Amino acid sequence: MKAVIRESRATLVLAIPITIGQVSQMLMGITDSVMIGRTGAIPLAASSFGLGVFNIFFIVGVGLLTPVAVFASRARGAGRHDEAGEFLRHGLALALGSGAVEVALMLWIGTRLAWFRQPPEVLAAVNPFFMLIGLSLVPVLAYLALRQFAESMGRPWVPMLVMLCGVVLNASLNWVFIYGHLGAPRLGLTGAGISTLISRTLGSAVIFTWLRMDPAMRAAWPRRWFAPLSGARLRRMLAVGLPVSGSLLFEGGAFAAATIMMGWLGAVPLAAHQVALSCAALTFMFSLGLSMAVGMRMSAAVGAGEHSRLRPIWVGGVGMGVVLAAAYAVVFLAYGRAISHFFIDDPVVISTATTLLVVAAIFQTFDGGQVINSAALRGLTDVKVPAVITFVAYWVISLPLGYMLGVRGRFGAAGIWTGLAAGLAFAAILLGVRFFRLTRADAPHRT
Repeated sequence: MKAVIRESRATLVLAIPITIGQVSQMLMGITDSVMIGRTGAIPLAASSFGLGVFNIFFIVGVGLLTPVAVFASRARGAGRHDEAGEFLRHGLALALGSGAVEVALMLWIGTRLAWFRQPPEVLAAVNPFFMLIGLSLVPVLAYLALRQFAESMGRPWVPMLVMLCGVVLNASLNWVFIYGHLGAPRLGLTGAGISTLISRTLGSAVIFTWLRMDPAMRAAWPRRWFAPLSGARLRRMLAVGLPVSGSLLFEGGAFAAATIMMGWLGAVPLAAHQVALSCAALTFMFSLGLSMAVGMRMSAAVGAGEHSRLRPIWVGGVGMGVVLAAAYAVVFLAYGRAISHFFIDDPVVISTATTLLVVAAIFQTFDGGQVINSAALRGLTDVKVPAVITFVAYWVISLPLGYMLGVRGRFGAAGIWTGLAAGLAFAAILLGVRFFRLTRADAPHRT
């Protein structure tokens, strides 16, 4: 128990700034939803649809860049700061290359959004917002690589401040471009896309400049940015990043598919889905920040050869995650209607969103558990079996069940969310069992 408490404290110290940064990133999306919601249900529904498709591409990039945190943490644990810098250099190359490809794909899909069979009024409103957030993929992925490197090297506070400033900047630009202040035209949903693109571009530029000038980063900062990339190092990163991308794609794709199914039910359920999903995503950021700290500390422990710390780190992380989830559930159950009203004034949207928040209160524990267990396994570079578990959870359980209950059945939006909850529970349990088996005293530890 002493080891658990000791490791929990260390995890919490690392997790606090990471979590604040993650929450700040999500607050940028929530700020958009609130400010867009003031212009009506149709723009809010259009933003939900556009962001649902965008998130598919974003999470693929997140998965590809996960090795930056894993291997930089492991290099730091082994005292190889120069090696950590090389993983940053290769990670940025992956961010820029994959980001450019994804932007091209999003621009192409933007001309074919009718394929998704959304309400005509939603399709009419979503462009050019969709194009603008697509262009933001390159800077946001570059920022992600730089932030993960900084956090892995024990410097999480400045990335957190950059994200907080980004939220303020995004809200200020929204006020200008969405509503047409300071002489700018009233652009509505398009204005939100402009604000997001500007905020993300400036954020990546600021964090790069800080890392370049920070004396504490001098030992790890790459010396030769334009030297040939190492094929062996890229293969090592992709061996982790591609399965993680698959896992995240299975999960994020399921939520995107749920968003599309909501559109089949109409603009009101789609708008309510965006309200409830924004709230659930915000609380999820606390669990995600905690999971990132757990994963980095797992990697550092493996790099240092201290395998006895693995289970105490995991137990402490899961325990804190359960406590946080219980707190979120109480808030959603007690204040769901008031929270929904904060986003929009439409009484029908508010009623549907309140119901969805009841379901969200139930699956918070499972959602937090699965993300912490996934991060712990990534710290051990165990990524292939978790990818299979995630596929089964979301595409064999969540989506078919949600379709039967919500689209074909009589439960509507709540039925779709119930399917998601069932998949989250399956993933949380099996990923936890997987970690427990890999960290037995007689089990060979992953490297």
